[in-house]
Amino acid sequence: MPPGTLLFLLGGAGCCVDRGVTDLSECTVEGLGRELEARGLKASHAARLLRLYYAGKPGPDPGDPPLPGVLVDWLRAQASGLAGPGAARRVSADGTVKLLLGLADGRRVESVLMPDFHPDRAAGCLSSQVGCAMGCDFCATARMGLERNLTAGEIVRQFLALRREARAAGRTLRTVVFMGMGEPMLNLDQVLAAIQRIADNGLGGLGWGQVTVSTVGIVPGIDALARSGLGVNLAVSLHAPDDQTRARLIPVGKRFGAAEVVDAAGRYQEHTGRPVSIQYCLLRGVNDSLDQAGQLVQLLSGRRMHVNLLSYNPTGAGLSGTAYEASSDVAAAAFMERLKTDGLVAHLRIPRGRDIEAACGQLAGRGAPASGPI
Repeated sequence: MPPGTLLFLLGGAGCCVDRGVTDLSECTVEGLGRELEARGLKASHAARLLRLYYAGKPGPDPGDPPLPGVLVDWLRAQASGLAGPGAARRVSADGTVKLLLGLADGRRVESVLMPDFHPDRAAGCLSSQVGCAMGCDFCATARMGLERNLTAGEIVRQFLALRREARAAGRTLRTVVFMGMGEPMLNLDQVLAAIQRIADNGLGGLGWGQVTVSTVGIVPGIDALARSGLGVNLAVSLHAPDDQTRARLIPVGKRFGAAEVVDAAGRYQEHTGRPVSIQYCLLRGVNDSLDQAGQLVQLLSGRRMHVNLLSYNPTGAGLSGTAYEASSDVAAAAFMERLKTDGLVAHLRIPRGRDIEAACGQLAGRGAPASGPI
């Protein structure tokens, strides 16, 4: 380990009492209860142990009923973190923090903490896979390809790392979005399991309405998320209103056309009662014309969806060799004005973390060295 570097390990799969250290991020209350009971401990300790773990506490508060010593030891081992390969922490001038977290198998995954306009709040961005198979041409993660899915526990550990970062900055982590590395709909079982732990009042306590799952338009996944009954928010990365441009940017657009994706989003909205967000990254000369704004208006006509216009964070040449550029401020403002004039709800998001390569996949793909403890 290089001098001055503190690395952080995300645990592997399974509720790991058998390894001597309980990977609490991988445990449900019921599963941990069964593990404890099999070892002669009370199953009722499981809920308390996990509550303390998610609260970032190394043991019961003074005056609280004690826990068996072995459980306190396991909890302290989890709270302190474990040494592992390949982690980094970068802080932007705008307060954005990007973490590159090491996994048990030596792979690395990114998470981002973004300060809110409220001085005491922050939002988090979580990854669902190591790398990504979607091949989106303007995304740095695409150049990594897909290495593997994350486990629910590895996703939970990202959440806890971001919560710790927020607290250290005097903020509260209020919302999380699955917009980091990977396509959440292609690892939906583990994403849903992680959300249940993150959002549940007895564990992470974030709340279901504070979680957003993003997709590039995997229609079966959108429908499956609706059937899950979790009631989380949905964001669809559309990025173009016409199938030709969209397929150029997002290869899966050849399988699921823009209208089909928007129809699935409409079903989700009707089923859950939650307005869907349409993510649209403005790229100079590619998808930012007023004609394309008009096409987007037609595509979303009659639907109560919010359009988030994103300023592109350049990542270099994509898989096709194209190096995309952000739209000019003038073009972005004109595009948004066209949407709003025709009745859509649209917002132009302020870019974050450009000075620390905060766009998805930039840090992991370049093998950045650690810059401080996480």
